[in-house]
This record gives sequence, structure tokens and C-alpha cells, in this order.
Amino acid sequence: MQAEYQRHNLIFKRPGGTSRGVLTEKETYFLHISDGEKKGTGECGIFRGLSYDDVPDYEEKLQWLCNNINSEPSFLQEQLLHYPSIWFGYEQAMLNLKHGGHIYFPGEFTERKKSITINGLIWMGNVDFMKEQIALKLQEKFHCIKLKIGVNWDEEKKVLEELRKTFPKNQLELRVDANGAFSTTKARIVLEELAVLVIHSIEQPIKAGNPQEMALLCANTPTPIALDEELIGITELEKKQKLLETIKPQYIILKPSLVGGISGSDEWIALAEQQNIDWWITSALESNIGLNAIAQYTYTKKNPMPQGLGTGALFTNNTPSSLKLEGDQLWFAD
Repeated sequence: MQAEYQRHNLIFKRPGGTSRGVLTEKETYFLHISDGEKKGTGECGIFRGLSYDDVPDYEEKLQWLCNNINSEPSFLQEQLLHYPSIWFGYEQAMLNLKHGGHIYFPGEFTERKKSITINGLIWMGNVDFMKEQIALKLQEKFHCIKLKIGVNWDEEKKVLEELRKTFPKNQLELRVDANGAFSTTKARIVLEELAVLVIHSIEQPIKAGNPQEMALLCANTPTPIALDEELIGITELEKKQKLLETIKPQYIILKPSLVGGISGSDEWIALAEQQNIDWWITSALESNIGLNAIAQYTYTKKNPMPQGLGTGALFTNNTPSSLKLEGDQLWFAD
């Protein structure tokens, strides 16, 4: 086999606001593996400022993988333990090499027999911008909406209050994502206020890396808490188990590019289910290549909750899409 990679900078159509700042572009890498006439493509979706493998030698490691592509998968996995997005790109490319076309996990989803329910994502911005996005998602018949919060909670709370006045919880599920924006003291107040609005869950109310504080919040919260950034960089099975046993969250959220791809996500899911912790999968601003692979993987897990899968519509220079959206249903369309 032979392998090569190429860099691709995804450009946002409109800057995407989070509590960590405003995103205008997203760096990513495509890994191509060939074996005679057969070819496979995967995406190494590094997320600068967030990924565990946001390190200076990232491209060197990608080149190392290309140079060692014929090594045993177990050896490569061991060597790429601290490069989750590169390992995930390898997993994708090898599956695609096996199945061809734009297929990673053949089955009912790729046969267009079944779809995946997803949530609508509302980016941060001023109140009018957020309302404009919400109106569009409601018009598109989304039944679950996730809002980024943590920049101006008072204004964000007003938006949520307005939504709840119009749409009770049986009509619209509301999730929020704080990206670690709140102090522990503020988080307690926000959790109470969210409970009044019957919010489904809040992702990462406080910064990752404070397991004892997060454990106290999860033990006493009136609003379910989901761990997201907290999972990043935890690569050993025993440490994953200890984290979940310590914090006891209501949910965990899996971004395969950030938590070790398919094998890493499978580990987290197995551990969570052993402890009766619910979970869902989300994409992390991958191109349509990675998004397609994540969607196909997600379908195999048969999780009935709305999943956090994008539609690839954020970027001006995305790759061709193998997915289409009908209401809040994501379909394979290739």
C-alpha cells in the first residue's frame, strides 16, 4: 500500500461564534491510501486550540504514518495513541479502501433505507442573529435545537425563555453548550435557571480538568450535564473508567476526531453503558469526507437520541457531500 496526505483549509461562510472565540477557517487533512487500483480516503480533522494532538509535529506524524502505512494496525494504533485525529483518518481510509465509493460502514444507512435524527446547531452571536438561526431551524422542522451559550448569559437566557413560551418541551427539545464558559459558582445558578426552562442538557458548564468540581455539579444538578471537552486527551482505558466513575455525568458526548476515532469512541460508549450513562455522537467541523464517515459510524450504534451531526453547509469550499438533510433527518444520498 501507498499513502499520502493533503492539507485543506475550510473557510466559513459566516464566522462561527463560540465561547472560545470566533472561527473563520478550519484546518484539516485528507489521508489517501492506495492498494493497486483500490483507493481509500479519510479525514484527519485536527481542531486547533481544542484537539489533544494540536502539536507542532502534527504534519511530521502524518508523514510518518504515510511512510509506515504497511505496518501492523496494532503498531500504528499504539504509535498514534496521542494523535486521535490521525488515527481516525487512518481508520476511515482503511474502511473506505475496503468498501469503495464513499462507503465506510455499509448497511441500511448507506442503502438509503434509514436516516439519522440530528439536532439543529445555533451559533453564538447577537440576539437577532441567534433568533434568525432559530427561526430557520424551526422552519426546517427541527425538533431538537442546540444553542451555544456562555458569552452573554442574560441575553442568551432571554432567547431560551422566548423559545419556551412558544414551544413546550414536548414540541421542542433544547440543549445548550457552554464550552466550559462558567465558573463553578455561576454554573450552579445557570443550572437552576435552565431547569426552570426544562432544558434537556448542558454540555461542559465548567472548564475541563476539574473532575471533583464537575462531580459535585453532576451529583446535585437539576439540569442534566454532558461531558464533552472533559474526554479529550484521556487515552487509557483505566483513566477513562476512572473519569466516569469520579464525575458520574448524566451524558457524555463523543467527537470521534477528538477522542480516538472509531475504536476510541467504542471504548467510551462501552464504559458509559456499563455505568448507565447516556451518550450521543457529534461531528467537530470536519469536511464532508469526515462527516460522511462519522454519520455512517453513528448509524451503526443505533442510538435513538438526536445526534450532533452537521450538514457540511458551513463552509464555502467544502468537498462534495454524500449526505442530504430532509427536516431533521440526515440521509445518505450518494
